[in-house]
Amino acid sequence: MDVDKKDSIASDSSDQVVNPWEVSAKDGGKIDYDKLIDQFGCQRLDASLIDRVQRLTSRQPHVFLRRGVFFAHRDFNEVLDAYERGDKFYLYTGRGPSSEALHLGHLIPFMFTKYLQEAFKVPLVIQLTDDEKCMWKNLSVEESQRLARENAKDIIACGFDVTKTFIFSDFDYVGGAFYKNMVKVAKCVTLNKAMGIFGFSGEDHIGKLSFPPVQACLSVPAVPSFPSSFPHLFPGKDKLRCLIPCAIDQDPYFRMTRDVAPRLGYSKPALIESSFFPALQAKNGKMSASDPNSAIYVTDTAKEIKNKINRYAFSGGQDSIEKHREIGANLEVDIPVKYLSFFLDDDTELEHIKKEYGEGRMLTGEVKKRLTEVLTEMVERHRMARAAVTDEMVDAFMAVRPLPSMFE
Repeated sequence: MDVDKKDSIASDSSDQVVNPWEVSAKDGGKIDYDKLIDQFGCQRLDASLIDRVQRLTSRQPHVFLRRGVFFAHRDFNEVLDAYERGDKFYLYTGRGPSSEALHLGHLIPFMFTKYLQEAFKVPLVIQLTDDEKCMWKNLSVEESQRLARENAKDIIACGFDVTKTFIFSDFDYVGGAFYKNMVKVAKCVTLNKAMGIFGFSGEDHIGKLSFPPVQACLSVPAVPSFPSSFPHLFPGKDKLRCLIPCAIDQDPYFRMTRDVAPRLGYSKPALIESSFFPALQAKNGKMSASDPNSAIYVTDTAKEIKNKINRYAFSGGQDSIEKHREIGANLEVDIPVKYLSFFLDDDTELEHIKKEYGEGRMLTGEVKKRLTEVLTEMVERHRMARAAVTDEMVDAFMAVRPLPSMFE
């Protein structure tokens, strides 16, 4: 059987840990993405692929592509081959609704997925794993469902096209064709395989052992990437390819999905994978919702954003103005520059800031001020869009119905 590289789910070595539950580097250091590509067996997203996206879509590649935020892939080239031949695909992404407020790191996959939907004019399914969070976060069923709808409002506020988008929660949708695919996948995964891939030991409780094969390994990455799971959307299109935008720590989940897919007669889902959005303090690999001071939330006020950036955003600037003027900032560790690389649209301005700051002519306070302006505008724009999302709009996105303009 043609399987993807690596049997282990994670990159767990002496210097970094990257898996679906933890992302960290030794002593707060940098995540080595080249090492992850080698260990996981995915491919680097190179300039030729990005140029090809521009040619096929007739629009400038997203800033996340231009600047290497999305930097790795599995079979993205094959999806583009098929698209060029006239074969469409669909997108799949998701959200585990464990809190009311999303932070900026949560928005990144949805911002990029919106670009992909518009650029390629393809349908999208978005999964809300309220059942997973009910179990792992010790939430009631009712609270998990409420958070799913609240998170759906933030997702809708990103600007998705309701005529091409189906949002579903596991509690509401799992059953029928979807559940049949879950059972089919479960029968393809042995206990030894699940323990080896997910890294479980005899000390882990039974909930951890049972949940990934039934939930995380099936209904999170596997089943939504099979078009037959959505008979109301893709009737008779069982060979339709699926493209999944995600962070690279999710790659091991989908590796098992890609193992199983050919055995069930489906195409392997393709992945396009991003680096992590760092915490303000740059202490680990990504921004964490468990530490409110490590993250900028979409509910933060302008004052809160300014305060967090000024107090907590790790600076690569020097200890004194004199020293800074002499040797400049270390851009490799500077969080304000990293955040601007994610969210400042103007390529020319970004390069100007990096040059002036890196050579000491611009001070840390100036860079933080510009970042505050960019994030405040972005969060306010999102807040206004979310305020316009009604319960009726959520119902429309979550209604089980055909999407008449799926591939227009």
